[in-house]
Amino acid sequence: MSLFSDKAFIVDVLTPVALDQAYSYAVPAGMALEAGDVVHVPFGPRETIGVVWEKREAPSGGASNLKSVRAKADAPALAEPLRSFIDWVARYTLSPRGSVLRMALRGPEVDRPERVQIGVRLTGPLPKRLTPGRERVIAAAEGGLLYSKRALSDLAGVGVSVIDGLIDEGTLVPEAILPGSIAERPDPAFATNLFSDGQQAAVDGLVETVKTGEFSVTLLEGVTGSGKTEVYFEAVAEALRQGKQALILMPEIALTGQFLDRFERRFGTRPAEWHSGVSGRKRERTFAALASGDARVIAGARSALFLPYAQLGLIIVDEEHENAYKQEDGVHYHARDMAVVRGRIESAPVVLASATPSIESRVNAAKGRYKHLLLPERHRGRPMPEIGTIDLKSDAPARGKFLAPRLVREMAETMERGEQVLLYLNRRGYAPLTLCRHCGHRFQCPNCTSWLVEHRFRRALMCHHCGHVERRPDNCPACQAVDSLTACGPGVERLSEEVAEAFPQARVLMLSSDMPGGTERLRREIEAVAAGEFQIIIGTQLVAKGHHFPYLSLVGVVDADLGLTSGDPRAAERTFQMLQQVTGRAGRGDTKGRALLQTYDPTHPVIQALVSGDSERFYREETAQREKAGLPPFGRLAALVISANDRQPAENHARMLTRTAEAPQDVQVLGPAEAPLAVIRGRHRFRLLVKTPREFDLQSYLRHWIARGPKPTGNIRVSIDIDPQSFY
Repeated sequence: MSLFSDKAFIVDVLTPVALDQAYSYAVPAGMALEAGDVVHVPFGPRETIGVVWEKREAPSGGASNLKSVRAKADAPALAEPLRSFIDWVARYTLSPRGSVLRMALRGPEVDRPERVQIGVRLTGPLPKRLTPGRERVIAAAEGGLLYSKRALSDLAGVGVSVIDGLIDEGTLVPEAILPGSIAERPDPAFATNLFSDGQQAAVDGLVETVKTGEFSVTLLEGVTGSGKTEVYFEAVAEALRQGKQALILMPEIALTGQFLDRFERRFGTRPAEWHSGVSGRKRERTFAALASGDARVIAGARSALFLPYAQLGLIIVDEEHENAYKQEDGVHYHARDMAVVRGRIESAPVVLASATPSIESRVNAAKGRYKHLLLPERHRGRPMPEIGTIDLKSDAPARGKFLAPRLVREMAETMERGEQVLLYLNRRGYAPLTLCRHCGHRFQCPNCTSWLVEHRFRRALMCHHCGHVERRPDNCPACQAVDSLTACGPGVERLSEEVAEAFPQARVLMLSSDMPGGTERLRREIEAVAAGEFQIIIGTQLVAKGHHFPYLSLVGVVDADLGLTSGDPRAAERTFQMLQQVTGRAGRGDTKGRALLQTYDPTHPVIQALVSGDSERFYREETAQREKAGLPPFGRLAALVISANDRQPAENHARMLTRTAEAPQDVQVLGPAEAPLAVIRGRHRFRLLVKTPREFDLQSYLRHWIARGPKPTGNIRVSIDIDPQSFY
């Protein structure tokens, strides 16, 4: 009897390239393949990996005309729910399925064997020559434990060369360090929290949704400091008790040591992590641990949504209002919305948590599509911060300064009481514009229609859109004038300079995402702030995202009007959310919190809503305006960006595309118009905006329009963004 069936099979394999089509391959005799398996296949002149999307019996004539699968890869298979999710995302975003698949295959490098890490163990004789450094190493290594060379040298306070010398003498013996589990299993019973009645009601509601094992969406809305994280941890605990996995999505920068420490205090260990700071080999092991079910909880950035979970039982989207959940390049998707889709496909409950929910989520809750749980009070009854304004028209900073006199006085009084101050300005660098006082020359990016931002600490001018960097010259390049260059407007570096001049004895820390050191440095600095090591913290928007600073009592917003004047239909909502979040950092410990907003328009509805604490009024008025204008969530939008290396081809193609729109009566096609940022990375850009009723089949209309419209030629590209979040 043959071990294998004598039937011949064909598999359709989807490859992680920008193509929508799966290609058919013959399955070699004796190779067992099923849908979801990762395989090596010939693809044009090269070999690539792909995923079996379908398997079928070959026709009676066989499959001799097809190329054959080369091998089955040593990688986790993609289960049917994940493949369905990839298909759904591709259809919704109008992206090639292969491009979406690439995000799901980013974890494993299936051809590369695991690199073995070598450690050392103390087992040999003492060296002939004992130095103080060698003595410290031997003392540290007593007990026969296996250490990495770096860990042992740090423990003994010596250089790695001392370790190498002891290896040469046979005192330390090299030995392979076997990789452990990517994450220990969290214990749902490790610790318990004491909840207020309001918190307990929210806990009970979330636990019940997990117990049902069915898809649902719950909006968990709570003021800053209300204990949302501890509340949704109980939903995670219930998923663990049921033997299921939990995904906690977070904005990238919010994956701080604070959150991980809180998780460890509750569950006895940290969760697995998935974000840009996780190294390549660790990503591969995390990928495999999730697919096998070994990793039970993962905290990750938006890309964690495409990982291969063995038994996904809960998805939490923390800070669900954050714009960081929208991917703006490649596949344009919003992780919050796609989390809801994956939850439905996996039959898993979804929790959206925020102190300042998006209007979309608020409306869905009001209409009964989402459950709505409220935490209206801070933990332990702490009061919300008192918010006031500084009218810059009447209380202006001194010439060349950016801090109003009242704010400076309040900062001094706060530090005298031993409390911390946070100054918030959402501008990186030293100044957003540098110009010549003599001839008016302005420094502009050669690749983008944007001014270069001065970064004085690096002595560089940088573009925040394409990454172009150039040295800040001593003389004006246009008129050669000496000492004529001047910085216009403040960035956090310039603010730090002003603070150092006003408070020379203060311990000051500037927090900005573009400072060297990356995620790990930010984690250490945020932990230092929480420990009270700095008196004044100056930061961009990353300081507003969920951090707990118990000694912080005063927040000063340097430019509260920043963002309110843009043409973005979500400008008011985003400014309100950001200012509510950053002022909410104050008074989370035992001290009363205060916030001062420097503004030229104290009567603006956003400023008034913050000062009065009447966020409901703001949501009500902003929602009514959206509904009246037919904007999301009451209508739908899609952006088409036509770009080319030269302006004229981009404009011509945009106009030809517009002429073929054939928009139905209730559909508006606006444009083409030159994009606000007309050139990015050397490409000239024109925009079209499609506005439709909520129930309209937008994707179907766009597919037919693009199919009958002019085909891009040369270097022309057409990018489609369903539900756009940015309009630059």
